This record gives sequence, C-alpha cells and structure tokens, in this order.
Amino acid sequence: MTQTIDRTTPPRIKDAIEFSLQLKPYEKATLKNGIDVYAVNAGAEDVLQLEWVFYAGNWFEKRNLVAATANFLLKNGTTNKTAFQLNEHFEYHGSYLNRNCYNETATITLHCLSKHLDVLLPVVREMITDSIFPEDELVTYKQNMQQRLQVNLKKCDFVAGRLIDTYLYGEDHPYGRFTKFEDFEALNREELVDFYKQYYQNGKAIVFAAGKLPQNIFEQLEKHFGDLPFQNVAVREFPVVTAAEKKYRVINDPQGVQGAVRMGTPFPNRHHPDFAKVQVLNNAFGGFFGSRLMSNIREEKGYTYGIYSYLENHIQQSAWVISTEAGRDVCEA
Repeated sequence: MTQTIDRTTPPRIKDAIEFSLQLKPYEKATLKNGIDVYAVNAGAEDVLQLEWVFYAGNWFEKRNLVAATANFLLKNGTTNKTAFQLNEHFEYHGSYLNRNCYNETATITLHCLSKHLDVLLPVVREMITDSIFPEDELVTYKQNMQQRLQVNLKKCDFVAGRLIDTYLYGEDHPYGRFTKFEDFEALNREELVDFYKQYYQNGKAIVFAAGKLPQNIFEQLEKHFGDLPFQNVAVREFPVVTAAEKKYRVINDPQGVQGAVRMGTPFPNRHHPDFAKVQVLNNAFGGFFGSRLMSNIREEKGYTYGIYSYLENHIQQSAWVISTEAGRDVCEA
C-alpha cells in the first residue's frame, strides 16, 4: 500500500549525531617492490578510479616548473606512441586519464570501465617507464602556458592567490614560489628527463583504487607495476620566511573594477592533535555558505557574493586563509 505524504506538516529535523555514517572498509596490499595499494571496493556501476601518487611535486625540483612540466608531458609521447596515439587509446576505451602536479606530490589518475582495465594498465606503465618528452611537445606547452599566464595575470583572484603564499612562506619556499615568464623560457628537455628518471622511473609511489573493482585488482597491479624499481626519496627542508610587512596592496589591472582579498596566517597542519577540532571551527567561521563570515560580509554588509576560509592542505607547513572577491571600492573596508 502506497503511503501518502502529508506535505502540510514539515518533517522532523534530525541532529547530525542521529545519523550513523560508516566509511566503506579498505583493503591494503603491498606489491613486491614495496608500493602500497589502498583499495575501496564500492559502487553499483562497472566503473573505477585508479590514482598513482608520486613524490614528484615542486618540492623536489631544482628549477621552477620542472616538476609540473614533467608531469604534464607524461601523456605527450613514449618511444612507441605519439601524444595523439596515447590519447586515442584511452578515449577508444571510454576512459579518461589525467595528471596533476602539487606541492609535494604529482598524480596520474585513470577513470575507466572495470572491464577495460587490463588493456589500459600497460599503457599507464608505458607512460611511467618510457616517456620521451618530445622537443616539439615541450615548445607547444611553453607557448600555451605563457599565453595562459598572460591572461591570468589580469585576474585579481589569480594574483592574490599566488602572492598570499609568497608572503606566508617566502619566495624561495616551494609553497611560495610562483610562475614567471622567464621560468618557461628556461625549461629544457634534459632537466625534464633527469627529473622523470629520478622521481617517476625510480621514485616513490602509492596507488589508490576505488569503485567496482575486479576481483584480481591486486594481481593486475602486481603484474604491471610490481617490478618497477621504486624507492624512497629524500625530502629536503626549506626555511619558512614570512613577510615582515603585514599588509600589501597590489594593482595588477588599473582598469579593473574587481578586487581580491586574501588574509592568512601560518597554522599547524593536519598532524597537530587539535586539527580535527580546528576543522569544525573553520567550518563555522567560513567553511560553508551559512558561515559567520558569509553572514557578516555578504548578508549584513553586502560587500561580496561569497567569502570563505580554509586550511591549506600541505604535508609540511600549513596556513589558515580567508578568501573573497569584491568591488575595488569596498576592498579596504
């Protein structure tokens, strides 16, 4: 019998503690070469995500942009496949492969149908072991990224976002280092190959798998990646040099009517015992649309459409940052 819902009576509001939220259990396996694999088998559809996390972020580079460029060009050619052939292979099987470079780590991420995993993993291995970084692909990459940088430097939020990290950590710190046009010009293939050999072919990696996983997921990963000569990498230390001046005004576009505001302070990272409590505090302060910051700055004063606070997600140091964009006439307020 179908029960009719009485829409004149509002449903009872449940407190968050009444919900029982249980995370799916994970399985862990270690390949013969020491790679740890963490897998969560969940989902009703025959799709999965695999992510290879390498300790190959800009923390490990000797020259600015080497880590990001090496990561991007992994998909742009191997000894046996051109960039077009690599992309065509993944697209033919309805999959999507992406790569990203962060401060400490760099990733290769594969989204695919579970049934096609056996024909995609060999090509991922080929990228990790046999990328060649063609000179013409590097030239194209440099041109495209310089054009993108030129456009982004007109955007106040882009400029504010990268300067706040420089003021928090220092220009020579990996967190505070930002991109310049001359950095692209200085890139050369030899440095990329050396970085690739050290941190991809012979570096440290962790693998994460999630979705409707085949029963032999660990066996497949062992077959294609268990013999790679991965090893631990040395982590350098960088001193944090916080700016002495506490307030900066930067005009990147004299004709612009929009302004961006960033406020930040050094803060303990997630290894601190009070980090979970701070996350709750940040959520109330500026972590969602109903936060204190949003109520005050948007709803009461009408200065902006949105203002948020967040804890930077770094492995080494961290910071607590407030971020908003508003009209230049009210930024000082």
